[in-house]
Amino acid sequence: MQIAKYSLGTGDRFGLQGKAQLAAIEKARRRGVELSIVWNKSHREHCIVGSSPQDVRNEADKAVKDLNYQGQYFVDADHIGIDNVDLFMDSSDFFTLDVADFIGRKSDKKSLTAFLEKQSRFIGKLTIPGINRPLEVSKEELQSIAEKYLYAVQEAGKIYRYIKEKRNGEDFVTEVSMDETAKPQSPVEMLFILAALADEKIPAQTIAPKFSGRFNKGVDYIGDVNQFHQEFDEDLCIIQFAVEHFDLPSDLKLSVHSGSDKFSIYGSIRELIRRHDAGIHVKTAGTTWLEELIGLAEAGGKGLEIAKQIYISSYGRFDELCAPYVSVIDIDRNALPTVAEVTNWTSLQFVDALRHDQDCPEYDVNLRQLLHVGYKVAAEMGQTYMDALYENEDIVAKNVTENLFDRHIKPLFL
Repeated sequence: MQIAKYSLGTGDRFGLQGKAQLAAIEKARRRGVELSIVWNKSHREHCIVGSSPQDVRNEADKAVKDLNYQGQYFVDADHIGIDNVDLFMDSSDFFTLDVADFIGRKSDKKSLTAFLEKQSRFIGKLTIPGINRPLEVSKEELQSIAEKYLYAVQEAGKIYRYIKEKRNGEDFVTEVSMDETAKPQSPVEMLFILAALADEKIPAQTIAPKFSGRFNKGVDYIGDVNQFHQEFDEDLCIIQFAVEHFDLPSDLKLSVHSGSDKFSIYGSIRELIRRHDAGIHVKTAGTTWLEELIGLAEAGGKGLEIAKQIYISSYGRFDELCAPYVSVIDIDRNALPTVAEVTNWTSLQFVDALRHDQDCPEYDVNLRQLLHVGYKVAAEMGQTYMDALYENEDIVAKNVTENLFDRHIKPLFL
């Protein structure tokens, strides 16, 4: 199963925006950009919302049928491991193997020795086309990389083979995720991670490395854009080199996780994938949930009241809601608008604070991040929240489609 060159991961916390998301993909197609859409939802999100992986498949299939969509689409078992992959087996055809937790565990001596012997041919000065300096690979560095990453890659191999056996010949797309770590991978580390993936015979079509800077949920990239540009450029060069020298799929591409709203690096991504004629997968999951809230607030009346209730409850449950996401949010708690302020806001004030328009003086990066992790509050509202989405379907859908197309697809691909 071969995924398209360009693909967009679209999460949907409450499962009602499939058509609105797909409408953005169709809009891109009419502008000459072919995108695969990949609906993704993690085990954690399912547990919080009370949904199941089959719900995501049903939503995707219904959206495709309703819009008579003829393009490629997938359902992603997002950030799964061996302990929960069975839950996704029947409904998914894209599996993100998350092995970040295994980085740093040392593999057995026999495996380490075999890997070091095989890759010792790269020790010394290594020239990678496109990288304007030779990479220095020492015996000690190779040993360190093997001890840090080999076990994690072997875990990915274990999960991949388990999925392959359970699916009994049904094809699927494999992504390997190593982005949720403390430090970014260097070009040399990327090279030997890819070598290990080849040794494990994992036909990875996308790989999600860790980049420098902060990829906080739902807000712009925080970091040195020039440094990101260089890292992304070098990773593309490494992938091309690895595909030529190892047994890896020719369409292997980078995946950018927490890619939604990273507006300041979209220009670099667009420029570099064009320069290298490379593919890209960008995950934009949480931004749809925020567009639902914007739509409700914009609708006014009961919709605005529900949006306010969600903020007020999230404000009061700050520690609880933020704890699972502490590594991917930076909220100045003291700068958050108070409950009294938000209670008296107009529809426009709420929308301006939440919508990710950096030219708007009222845009509030702290409020946006808090509401991003506050979807648990909406889930607890149950049918009250869902009914509000149904009642305001048109305005919510308009925000979802415009956000994906105007703020994400256009700067990335057009």
